[in-house]
Amino acid sequence: MTEATNYNQFLKDLYSLQDLEIIEHPSEKKRFSRDFFNYSPVLFEKLHQCCADVVLRPKSIKAISLIAEACYKYEIPLTLRGSGTGNYGQCVPIEGGAVMLMDSFKKIREFDPLTGQVTVEPGCLLGNLDSYLANEGRQLRLIPSTWRNASVGGFISGGSGGIGSVRWGFLRDPGHLKELEILTVEEKPRLLKLDEISSEPINHAYGTNGIITALTLATAPFEEWHEITIDCDDFSQAIALIKSCSSAAINIYLCSLLERRIIENIPNWSGDITGKHRILILVSADGINTLRKITSNYNVIFNNLGKEKSSNGLRELTWNHTTLHMRAKDSNWTYLQMLLPQPELDAIDFINNKWGDNILWHLESVRQQGEQRIAALPLVRWKDKEALDNLISDFKKIGAFIFNPHVITVEDGGLGTVDIEQVKAKRNFDPKGLLNPRKLKGWI
Repeated sequence: MTEATNYNQFLKDLYSLQDLEIIEHPSEKKRFSRDFFNYSPVLFEKLHQCCADVVLRPKSIKAISLIAEACYKYEIPLTLRGSGTGNYGQCVPIEGGAVMLMDSFKKIREFDPLTGQVTVEPGCLLGNLDSYLANEGRQLRLIPSTWRNASVGGFISGGSGGIGSVRWGFLRDPGHLKELEILTVEEKPRLLKLDEISSEPINHAYGTNGIITALTLATAPFEEWHEITIDCDDFSQAIALIKSCSSAAINIYLCSLLERRIIENIPNWSGDITGKHRILILVSADGINTLRKITSNYNVIFNNLGKEKSSNGLRELTWNHTTLHMRAKDSNWTYLQMLLPQPELDAIDFINNKWGDNILWHLESVRQQGEQRIAALPLVRWKDKEALDNLISDFKKIGAFIFNPHVITVEDGGLGTVDIEQVKAKRNFDPKGLLNPRKLKGWI
């Protein structure tokens, strides 16, 4: 809770502003102070009581600027929120203050048919943007499994990769984010345009060092994807297949592997249960026969499900939707995220021998620094934090790089180290440290 005198004067100033909806109902404040941090029992314990003092929905850039000015004047913490589909607590106001909803800012400002670059406001939903781009013969390179409901600004601020990472790597890789428009939180907020280089510190920073008001993204040519599943008896064979499929000279958008126990407990959108491990692939039409050729020397079931469905398709069974579906069956499942060491099978065997049925394997083929690698989002049976820490320690011992979904800071969640450029950006654009407090470890 912020200091009462400052907060009361802050609220009084806000009620004089136009283009601003002020939300003070307790249930609404609680609703807009949460995301999917309950995926993690550790984060749930830390964050479930956090709540904004007020929720603000500005309707103009001027209103955002005046909110930022008032926050600076009265030292009120300010946390930005998109659709709230994240699960690291990225938009949870740990120190109370104001939560600012960005859902009114959803315009697609500009599309360049020559380069395919699109400039869009942060509250635009990724599903809506992708539909717009399809009419222009383009599509998003990277999307989360929550793409129907997630906002563009939230994905850039809190996401890292997802569907498309098999081809395009991760959001912070050079070439994805081309430009940003941001507002600073200062005595007199500045509206700035940042080029591709100066935008880097704002990318995947949880909204800790600038208020994004527009962003320009690179896109890819539109492709009509086809859904393929490959069922394998042997898990080592399945790993060999996803490596071969994702490295082939074909256009591929998704390549996931779910072990049989997961397939048995999630929706049957990928086909009937066969009691086998299942590979899920989105591929262009001209790559289907190549996949058949790759799998011809293996004892597998190859299934062409046809053109990608408009709903309940393979992409909603992958990345964090896998965790979502498993938790719907049994909320005692949580998860981890990591880049597996090579050879992957040795690492998996080591963990299986020690942890047994407490681990269910979910693998995603990704591109990391130009090389095809395998990321893992294993389901983990929750016991307690000590057991989770021991498991993480075991993964680190065998060389896995952990993107820990049970922590609240940008650095601990994936970067692994303090990014001095992110800290410099916060010093320049948020000198009092009011944006999303406690999320940037370098600032703390």
